[in-house]
Parts: sequence; structure tokens; C-alpha cells
Amino acid sequence: MPLIVVTTSPRVAPGLLSHQAWQALRSGPVLTGSDTHPQLPYLAEAGVRVQVVTPDPGALAARAVGETVVWLASTSEQEDEQFMRAVGHAAIALDEPPVIEVVPGSYDLPGARTLDLVAVMDRLRTECPWDRRQTHESLVPYLLEEAYEVLETIEEGDYPALREELGDLLLQVVFHARVADDFDMDDVAAGIVEKLVRRHPHVFGSVRAESADEVNANWEAIKAAERASKGRESVLEGVPMGQPALSLAAQLMRRAERAGAPESLSAAIGQGVARELFDLVRRAAEAGLDAEAELRAAARTYRDRVRAWETS
Repeated sequence: MPLIVVTTSPRVAPGLLSHQAWQALRSGPVLTGSDTHPQLPYLAEAGVRVQVVTPDPGALAARAVGETVVWLASTSEQEDEQFMRAVGHAAIALDEPPVIEVVPGSYDLPGARTLDLVAVMDRLRTECPWDRRQTHESLVPYLLEEAYEVLETIEEGDYPALREELGDLLLQVVFHARVADDFDMDDVAAGIVEKLVRRHPHVFGSVRAESADEVNANWEAIKAAERASKGRESVLEGVPMGQPALSLAAQLMRRAERAGAPESLSAAIGQGVARELFDLVRRAAEAGLDAEAELRAAARTYRDRVRAWETS
């Protein structure tokens, strides 16, 4: 006889189970180890009787030798793994071990773990004194720090570390969404989904774009229309002035060039080191280079040489 283990995801609304899971739940007595299992009210409503028992791996394996038994697994992955490992050991020790079959009742879709992060952030914001007192303003240094740490892992080619750094950066997004009074993480996600769909009509609409250049031209046209609809006519609207100076100068130049601004406007910035740096940024752009990235690469080389000199 089989022991059928029905698993469910805590990230999927209870009661939404697969067809195979409903069949399994009606194939024999159903047992579970928790009287607070989120599926219990929905199973009761569907006429499925569930007996809450003290988890006993040996007794469960032995019972499944003589009859089909359904075990409704815990929604805690760690507890579930430990218990099922013990059940497997107990089954192997029997003269006639039962067949153990796992039936997924519900499973995570891509991105489901983000729900865990939102839940953890909700708890931290409620129960941790430090997290509770943070504001958008107090979190700014951490947002910048995490963004630069992501940049550093990419520059160093340390892709194994990139996953962790992206997680730290994602935490800052979720943190700010939790701190906000007039929006939450769902609003943040909904906003960027709407924007991406709107700016990719060649994917989600009927517009044709066969090359990256065509996609970019469509993108800029859509952005211009969005600015106009908001009463923001300037092509420089939305340029973050707090970014590093070389990147800022390069972005301002790109925007002005698209608008057809004459190069003579750069003369208004005066002379001296600032003008020289501005001209260097322009030269880098004309050569197809990112001035910020070039200077950062030079700085990393200088760092490595200083370190080598220190140890020589």
C-alpha cells in the first residue's frame, strides 16, 4: 500500500490545490501533524476529514503497509524535510516497506519567494526597534551602498556573489515600500509592470521592431509622450542630479543631443578643470565609451598597483 504525501506551498492561497491532490486526499484516511494547518478549513468545507495526530514517523510508515494513508505535509519546508527523512528511514527498516508517493498540491511560481521577503519585512518593521524607526531618508545611505556593492561584483566578475548583493539591494526596495504610507510593494510592482508593458509595444502590442535601435527609438518616443502628458516638456526631466558627476554629465549630453541642442551650449559652463572634465566626457561618448566606467577601471588598476607596491 502507498503512503501518499501531499505537499502545499505557503505562498499559494489555501484551498487552491491540484486535481491530483484532490484525488489523493480522497483515496484514504488523511493525517496531518498540525491543527493550525492552513488547508484544514478548506478541506473540511470540501468534505475531506483530516485527523490531526502527533507526528510519528515509525507509526505512519507501519500503518501505510496495510492501507493507503495520506499525509498532509507541513507548510514549513525545514520541518517537512526532517520528518519525511525520518519516515523514509522507518519505512526502509520494515520487512515490506510501503511505497512513498509525493503529490504536489500546490507549488511556487517564479518570483514566489519575494512573498517571503515581504512577510519578513512586515515582521521586522513591527517587532524590531531598529527597523521600526527607519525612514526613507535614514535608509538612503544603505540604498546607495548596496547599489555600489552590486556594481562592484559585476565589475570584478564575481557572479557567485552577485546573487547575494542583488538580494541586499532588493531588501532596500522592499524596505522603502514597507516604510511608505501611501503605497506598498504591490503598488511598486504594479507600476513597473505597467511601465514595461507600455514601453514594449513590440512585445505586448502590435508595433514591429526588428532591431535594438528600433526598440530604443520606440522607447524614447514613448517616454517623450509620457513627459508631455505630465506637463513635463524638457528632455532633461527625470535625470537624477544626485548620480556621480561623470555619469550625470554623460546623461545630460545624451538627452540634449537627442533633443538637437547645439554643442555651443557647453561653452556656458566656463573654463578650468570642470570644463576639461566635461569635454573628456564628451570625447568618451563620441568614442562609444562610458567615462564613469573608464575612470572606475583606471581607479581599480591604480588600487591593485598600490597594493602590489605595499607588499613588495
